[in-house]
Amino acid sequence: MLAKSKEFLSGVKAEVKKVTWPARKEAVGGTMVVFVVVAFIGLFLWIVDTILSKIVEGMISG
Repeated sequence: MLAKSKEFLSGVKAEVKKVTWPARKEAVGGTMVVFVVVAFIGLFLWIVDTILSKIVEGMISG
């Protein structure tokens, strides 16, 4: 089992060397896009939740 683990890890090391990593600028840009999209979706869901809560509240107190 130890030999198989070492073989697996050496294979992982060889594959990681083949990876083309993004430049720092690309990584930061991609991260910023993710933050903006998450913030937009969060804001959208908050607005929809507020509207639906008011509708349900109006129906219940009706």
